[in-house]
Amino acid sequence: MRRILCSTGALITGKNNRDYRLLHEITPKIKCDGYEFLMYDSWYPEWEEVAREVSGMNLQIPVLHADKGIGEAISRGEEGDNERALELFEINCRLAQRLGAEKLVLHLWGGLPSDGHIEDNIRQYVLLKETAVRYGLLLTVENVVCNREDPLTHLRSLADVDPGAAFTLDVRFAKFHDQLDTVFSGGYGWLWKGAVQHIHISDYCGGFKEWEKLKYVLHPGEGKIDFEKLGADLKRVGYDNTITLESTSVLSDGRVDLEKLNESLKSLKILFSG
Repeated sequence: MRRILCSTGALITGKNNRDYRLLHEITPKIKCDGYEFLMYDSWYPEWEEVAREVSGMNLQIPVLHADKGIGEAISRGEEGDNERALELFEINCRLAQRLGAEKLVLHLWGGLPSDGHIEDNIRQYVLLKETAVRYGLLLTVENVVCNREDPLTHLRSLADVDPGAAFTLDVRFAKFHDQLDTVFSGGYGWLWKGAVQHIHISDYCGGFKEWEKLKYVLHPGEGKIDFEKLGADLKRVGYDNTITLESTSVLSDGRVDLEKLNESLKSLKILFSG
């Protein structure tokens, strides 16, 4: 059964000082099936307090999005980066476990180094997955944008190393690389036989690898993605799993645009139902 989740990253940003305590007053006004909790690097010193506070809100949090800096550190590959990335990843796993999450979304590569030395990232993936398994979590690697090659090539390489690898498909990233149609084509049919375990939804207003447009995490209908076609494609391949809305909903004064957010969640429920 498809569950439409809301990313806490759409609600808690630098504009409201990354104050996770605001979730207590915001979430009762949001109409979704649960949340994907986004971990920020600034929370590491107080991550146990974050776990206590958020778990006390009794939210449904089936998915945790790991700190994006983990993949950036692995991609950078300087002395101590891999070891530090593993340490931070374990904290993310502990937080996910405390919040009751089942899945973990990971940016395996990222930052300016991106996929420049992807073989190193894939080697590190094996250790990361072992850690996730110890905490009872399903690790899903996201199709993060690339500087050297493209995300689908790297997902294929991961599947070659680990036939049981699981993935999160971000439709904005796929559109950025002009791979949103490709991912549903015959050559990638294997992704829809259990490999794709989660989907991220937001819109994209640019063209192929138009980097300056990537910073806008738009609501469906504000960009160029054909969501009617996406819904039909997901139905055709039989996708029946979690979907998270990631569209930025925080206004310049830190308030959350609940009307727009709930409207987008409602449209996704209609579009992706059944």
